[in-house]
Amino acid sequence: MQFSAIQIATMIGGKVEGNPDAAVASFGKIEEAQVGQLAFLANPKYEEYLYSTNASIIIVNDTLELKQPITATLIKVADAYTSFAVLLDKYQQIQRQQLSGIQQPVYIDATAKIGDNVFIGAFAYLGQKVIVADGAKIYPNVYLGNNVTVGENAVIHPGVKIYHDCVIGKNVVIHAGTIIGSDGFGFAPQADGTFKKIPQIGNVIIEDDVEIGANATIDRATMGSTLIKSGAKLDNLLQIGHNAEVGNNTIIAAQSGISGSTKVGNNVMIGGQAGVVGHITIGDGAKINAQSGVSKSLEPGKTVTGSPAYEFTAALRSQATSRKLPDLEKRIKQLEDQIAALTEKK
Repeated sequence: MQFSAIQIATMIGGKVEGNPDAAVASFGKIEEAQVGQLAFLANPKYEEYLYSTNASIIIVNDTLELKQPITATLIKVADAYTSFAVLLDKYQQIQRQQLSGIQQPVYIDATAKIGDNVFIGAFAYLGQKVIVADGAKIYPNVYLGNNVTVGENAVIHPGVKIYHDCVIGKNVVIHAGTIIGSDGFGFAPQADGTFKKIPQIGNVIIEDDVEIGANATIDRATMGSTLIKSGAKLDNLLQIGHNAEVGNNTIIAAQSGISGSTKVGNNVMIGGQAGVVGHITIGDGAKINAQSGVSKSLEPGKTVTGSPAYEFTAALRSQATSRKLPDLEKRIKQLEDQIAALTEKK
């Protein structure tokens, strides 16, 4: 499938400089792109490749000033990175729209309801009263337990397991190997030292426009719902505990863990390998640096780092001071020697 420069410019609101009929059929990195491919330039560190690339069309910022002639057709936009992302999304949507129908073999319970323009891949399992809304894509080896709902245009990638009663919203993307709705980690200690399992009878609700990476786990609630709110973006290899809440447009990077019943606010940013204890609140707009261990609630807008995590600028001051400790030790030793010498003179 080919697109011309003028077609692409129309899609992303850009202005063509060069041949409006130049056509591309695929994408390439600016340093490697060949004739017939589209690239983009957002980072000034890669500007040198603008003059040597073989790409036919390049998306650039409208503030770019050329230092020498180029052969490619340019599409100038306000933000090349964002515009390229929009274009990739449109391209991906076109590809997904080509997927439709039900491959064989699959198991679909007689009580399940399947919408229009749905794709269901081979070896998928759809249990009792499952609902798959219009335009959803269910890839091979997906398991949808009883009473699961999958919203319009959701994409469930291979090997995803969604346990009974869970709800997946519109335009949600869940990547391969992720498990939604496994039991929360609830065990009551007994007098004899054993642990009695607490049944987990709630569910998981994932609202619209959420994306979840590969091999993440989101536990079902003990009662009620574990909730991932609209627009949240969760990376690979995450653990979200039972009854936790993740707010609108919050981003959590890989290998992080949110313990049970913790409420993470809107527009929070959590770095990779961070850990958050249970039953606390992370305020809207808070930022948690990578590998931080958060043991108490955070106020809205606060930035923390370290383990245990504490206020970011204070942590930087402490780090700066700790680097000076060897010199401070020497100075203290010198002062002690001077004091000792003065004492002996007396």
